[in-house]
Amino acid sequence: MQPLSQQTWLTAAASRAVLAALGSGGATPRFVGGCVRDGLLGRNSSDLDIAIDQLPNDNVRLLEGSGIKVIPTGLKHGTITALAEGQHFEVTALRVDVENFGRHAKVAFTDDWRLDAARRDFTINAIYADGDGQLYDPVGGRADLAAGRVRFVGDAAQRIAEDKLRILRFFRFLALFGKGTPDAEALAACAAAAPGIDSLSGERLRDEIFKLLAAPDPSPSLELMAQTGVLQQVLPAGFHIADLAKSDGDPLRRLSLIATGGDEAAQAIAQRLRLSARQRQRLSFLMAPPLQLTGAITRAELRQLLYDHGLERIDDLARQQGAVELLPRIQDAMPPPFPLSGRDAVAAGMRPGPGVGKALRALEAAWRANDFAAGREQLLAELAERLAPGHSE
Repeated sequence: MQPLSQQTWLTAAASRAVLAALGSGGATPRFVGGCVRDGLLGRNSSDLDIAIDQLPNDNVRLLEGSGIKVIPTGLKHGTITALAEGQHFEVTALRVDVENFGRHAKVAFTDDWRLDAARRDFTINAIYADGDGQLYDPVGGRADLAAGRVRFVGDAAQRIAEDKLRILRFFRFLALFGKGTPDAEALAACAAAAPGIDSLSGERLRDEIFKLLAAPDPSPSLELMAQTGVLQQVLPAGFHIADLAKSDGDPLRRLSLIATGGDEAAQAIAQRLRLSARQRQRLSFLMAPPLQLTGAITRAELRQLLYDHGLERIDDLARQQGAVELLPRIQDAMPPPFPLSGRDAVAAGMRPGPGVGKALRALEAAWRANDFAAGREQLLAELAERLAPGHSE
């Protein structure tokens, strides 16, 4: 474990100002969650969460009294955002969940740090650190982090019942921090609750899946997800995890590699995960590609593919299929856009109508088949020739 004193976020002027303001009423502000966890592993963080044994309105009053901007991002749940020198700090009063409705729990505020820790998801996310880097670790998170144990706080089934997204978070944290044999209680609880994943919104599901797929090596976690029936809830049309070995770290390309079922499955996945139009098109193209790219493809063939599908999709395909030797050639082979339009045809004497499009499509097809060699003037001449009396195709 690394000393937190080496973390710039702990010693930065903005951090000192926020901590001083929050603590000026006698409370104890402590960093918690990802910044502490990652800091102990020697990784920097810009996602800064602060817990404090003080009521939300007092936090607002003290911060604003020190000239620090406050955004009431989740005031009824005890959370505000402090903005100092361009850095956001999410400040949350210690709390317990009185009634839980997934993300919409009814909370009560407390000054008991153990009760606050008890409501958190994993022990490694329930380590607190004050402004001097001194740790408060009520649930053994530091030892679990050192050992690579990803363990729910308290009863795993209860933590998952509070928010089904924690199933996917468990496997993501395994991919990032896990070592050795996974926690048996956690795996059993995830398996039992797997059907509940269907209740999650597409946006939350997408964000968590993409974070998992962005991990350096998500394959072991994906294998465990398959063994526990979790991955089947995400990719019901099927999956093939072994293909992930040839992929780079792009989450969508990784998704296209493990998901099976072609374009129909791609459309269903895109709808379930609420993908953007661009993401949907990328996924569909990668799950139903027009061909297998190899280094043997000719320049003319590559240029035609680029013209038909665009640089982004062919670059995507080369990376997804592991044909990285093509990447320099792809950039160099990009053909020009077709230089004529309907205006050119009308200016050449064509009457506006369907015939314009038909003539231009025929000319474009010939231009494409000839490796895009003709320039605008030559194409205008060919168009004029096609329009000349007595010309036949």
